[in-house]
Amino acid sequence: MGTNFYTLTGEHIGKRSAAGVYCFDCNISLCIGGLERVHYSSSPSDWYEKCPKCGKEVEKEDLDTSSVGLELGFNNNPSQKKTGVRSCSSFTWAIEPSEFKKQLFSVIKDEYGREYTKQIFLEMLDSYPIHFTDIIGKEFR
Repeated sequence: MGTNFYTLTGEHIGKRSAAGVYCFDCNISLCIGGLERVHYSSSPSDWYEKCPKCGKEVEKEDLDTSSVGLELGFNNNPSQKKTGVRSCSSFTWAIEPSEFKKQLFSVIKDEYGREYTKQIFLEMLDSYPIHFTDIIGKEFR
């Protein structure tokens, strides 16, 4: 589950996905297998119960505030800056981030037809703590 983003010309920018629990204060995923396993770890035993660095426990979230709720359309605040230990989103880039930032377009579109200004889109990206660049140039959805 995730949301793909495109330029108005149809170039795939990348995909946002719910990525489990993250300590925003310590900048660390609670996935025991590390960042590369956040999308492959579904068992509760694959995740720390609290931040392994500071010991803070996971804060309860509902669909109006969680990253899963963001992907399901219930959370309408895609650029919410979080603190503490909460759900997070990742962004998997389809194009080089530095090249994207240089491009002179002003509107980004998601796969559901919602449009975002480039500024709002960049603010959204800034609120996602995990960014993957390992499949740039490969086709994925």
